[in-house]
Amino acid sequence: MKLLLDENLSRRLVPMLQTVYPGSSQVDLLGLSGSGDHTIWAYAREHEFVIVTKDDDYLDLSAHHGPPPLVIRLVMGNCSNARVLAALCDRHAAIMEILGRGRPVGVIELG
Repeated sequence: MKLLLDENLSRRLVPMLQTVYPGSSQVDLLGLSGSGDHTIWAYAREHEFVIVTKDDDYLDLSAHHGPPPLVIRLVMGNCSNARVLAALCDRHAAIMEILGRGRPVGVIELG
């Protein structure tokens, strides 16, 4: 599973995520800076990314279009990169277990 970090998350996280989430990137690194949510949604779907964001906007897209892509919404306010990294890496097994249940999942919230 590869992650696509939204603009509200630092591109500095990408190298640190590669061990657990190989192939991950951030929208700025892919030339998508300033793109609308629909464009990022379509890119994530086409390239099999899981969107990671702090925004609510992708909740509406997920409700309207359904997965894929999966959205991981970080519900942790303004916090350090270390906290974001820990949330994603420490919960990797739990995320994979949810995905392995065989039921479509649109959004996973991590706090």
